[in-house]
Amino acid sequence: MNPEVQKQIEQLKGIAENPKKAVNDYIAATGKKAVGCFPIYTPEELVYAAGALPVGMWGGRRTGSLADKYLQSFCCSIMKANTEQSLAGDYDMLSAVIVTTYCDTLKCVTENWKIAVPHLNIIPIVYPQNRKQKSGQIFFAEELQRVKGKLEEVLGADIADADVEAALNVYEEYRKTMQMFTEVIRDYPKTFDAVTRHLVIKAAYYMDKKEYTEIIKAMMAELRKVPAEDASGMKKVILTGLIAEPVEMLELFTENEMYVVADDLAQESRQFRVSAPAEGSCYERMAARLAAQDGCTFLYDYGKTRSQRLFDMKKQYNADAIIFCQLKFCDPDEFDYPIVKKDMETFDIPMLYLEFEQQMESVGQLRTRIQSFAEMMD
Repeated sequence: MNPEVQKQIEQLKGIAENPKKAVNDYIAATGKKAVGCFPIYTPEELVYAAGALPVGMWGGRRTGSLADKYLQSFCCSIMKANTEQSLAGDYDMLSAVIVTTYCDTLKCVTENWKIAVPHLNIIPIVYPQNRKQKSGQIFFAEELQRVKGKLEEVLGADIADADVEAALNVYEEYRKTMQMFTEVIRDYPKTFDAVTRHLVIKAAYYMDKKEYTEIIKAMMAELRKVPAEDASGMKKVILTGLIAEPVEMLELFTENEMYVVADDLAQESRQFRVSAPAEGSCYERMAARLAAQDGCTFLYDYGKTRSQRLFDMKKQYNADAIIFCQLKFCDPDEFDYPIVKKDMETFDIPMLYLEFEQQMESVGQLRTRIQSFAEMMD
């Protein structure tokens, strides 16, 4: 592989594997503030417009008993890890935290954190169920402006609409670039194995999006100089779910000669697969982008279009199978799985169901399931 590409990959992997250090280094180097952003579709553009760094809060490997005071044992591991880390002081570099309210656990986190970690300045945000209706988009545009006002109070910043417009353009360029990037790396399944692909995409949560986008553009320019890699004998899979961590699970795909040709993960491609329209105010454009986000169980999806999207992706990329990544105790995905399973059987598409937690001590059972599934496909 091109040495420059390898250097860029290692840089981004290092950031994704050490997010706390990356954020602290950024704050020290720039003097800017940082704001935590809970999953998913958090309006990072508002944070960016305030001159602060949006920081993705997607859990982690930390375990402990601090979170037990606030969360039940059946809460998902992302919420447990985020709460454990906040109580341990890992997020003390943040000036505020925007918390989404998609599920019951997130709503509890919002109220509990106000008491447990008041110095983090919790800012909840509400997403309309009927986001496709005009009234829903008006509501969300007003909600975005409310959150902007809270950020101004906490950060001591004056966020003009022109600042939000400029930030939205930065993020639109990021989304456009990532849409191209995920197409380009499909030709390099060995360089961008499941782990590398994941970490390179994840690094964006801990970097200035403009800087990150420039690195990705430079990487694509170098990749175009390199011949496509031979994928003979490798099985092409599509991942769907909230998240696909820990990386030890992803290593099992490479171990069994599988490579990710596309994903429908909330942490990854769902973040950038939909662009905002060109017309309207910055808030209207952001609301319209949310309205256009289909096939996601965390947003109200009356027609349950996820299965059709997976079917279309399977056909488009000539994939061999779908892998349903079920984060344990993630209720929205658990409700979706029986529907998707039935539909995949109807479409006659092989699908593997994997249940996991971020803090798994052993992936032995997952290894057996993935290996058996790979042999079945053979």
